Amino acid sequence: QVQLVESGGGLVQAGGSLRLSCAASGSLFSINAMAWYRQAPGKQRELVADITNIGSTMYSESVKGRFTISRDNAKNTVYLQMNSLKPQDTATYYCNANVKVSYYSIFRDYWGQGTQVTVSS
Repeated sequence: QVQLVESGGGLVQAGGSLRLSCAASGSLFSINAMAWYRQAPGKQRELVADITNIGSTMYSESVKGRFTISRDNAKNTVYLQMNSLKPQDTATYYCNANVKVSYYSIFRDYWGQGTQVTVSS
């Protein structure tokens, strides 16, 4: 019912930048918060940043000041601008959206398939 498609990952040198995008489609009666998570090999998935439907943001300490999350509600899309990338930012990045598919449904979380970000030193 809900699809999240990420794009924008890739290989970049330390100090470089990447911009991730995630477009939501399908039965989108209402979207609450949207977020980016990441998971490095052998580690648990962690929250990177999230943004509410009115634009309030939160960042993990490890990316604060370097990453910026934003969203375009008209396009049902969330972005993650990543600057001053470090090798420790290497991970698969996942988009998350808290979505209500109809008036009578409840909000539930949906996930994208992930996009790989690799930062070389």
